[in-house]
Amino acid sequence: MKTVGLPNVDERAGHRAGTGSVGVPVTEGHTRAAIVRLLLEEGPITATAIGSALGLAPAGVRRHLDALIESGQARAGRSAPWQQKGRGRPAKQYQLTAAGRGMLGHAYDDLAGAAIRQLREIGGEAAVTEFARQRARTLVDGIEALPAADRDEISSTPADADGRSGTAAKAEEIATALSDAGFAASTRKVGAGVQICQHHCPVSHVAEEFPELCEAELEAFREVLGTHVQRLATIANGDCACTTHVPLTVLPTPAAVRPDTASPSTVAQPATDATNDSGRSAE
Repeated sequence: MKTVGLPNVDERAGHRAGTGSVGVPVTEGHTRAAIVRLLLEEGPITATAIGSALGLAPAGVRRHLDALIESGQARAGRSAPWQQKGRGRPAKQYQLTAAGRGMLGHAYDDLAGAAIRQLREIGGEAAVTEFARQRARTLVDGIEALPAADRDEISSTPADADGRSGTAAKAEEIATALSDAGFAASTRKVGAGVQICQHHCPVSHVAEEFPELCEAELEAFREVLGTHVQRLATIANGDCACTTHVPLTVLPTPAAVRPDTASPSTVAQPATDATNDSGRSAE
């Protein structure tokens, strides 16, 4: 993924030589963009964690964070009790706002929205649903569906050479494909499942108007994984990431909602009772 293109502010005070985990050398001109990328991919994240990742002194990190907050592109909140390490006041955690994400590029949102509205006028809701399904399938194009024999079971968890279960490895393939498409995706093990986290959505503004795009993505994930998956949060609904939970035990998709017969009304919807603003479950 390319370095995001927010304006840079040279940081000559408090900078230590180093290379950040975001994959580009952290030079004066790259500092702001590197911080924004960490907020995108890892947020909510503390200033200390940002400094450690990028080789920056705390004062330099906070100067950039203050500027991002002042411009409305980032916000700060206190860590939850379970996130706190050690004693003392909970550390602040920073993340991008909707305005901050908007700076990452939605140049074709208006055009895409107009095109889909016209499609709906010509072909109705069915045409929009089919368009969303075709688009979602292109996101996972080239990923073979997980064979039934390789799906995880309660009594047996097949693993690949890296020790990952078959389902977890396939979820990682999906995340890689999503990242290649600009979604800055990653996976994480949470409890008895794995979560696919999309930290950026190039079509989030369009998806606000056309939830069929999100529903079709979920359907495509089911087709590849061969199991029920649940959307916990979406950027289109105001969360900081699109988070999809994939169980690591076999939960066959009922015949009534298998991909070839599913309709927008039968696919799982984002959880309405999720209150975690970060879209990330407690580990």
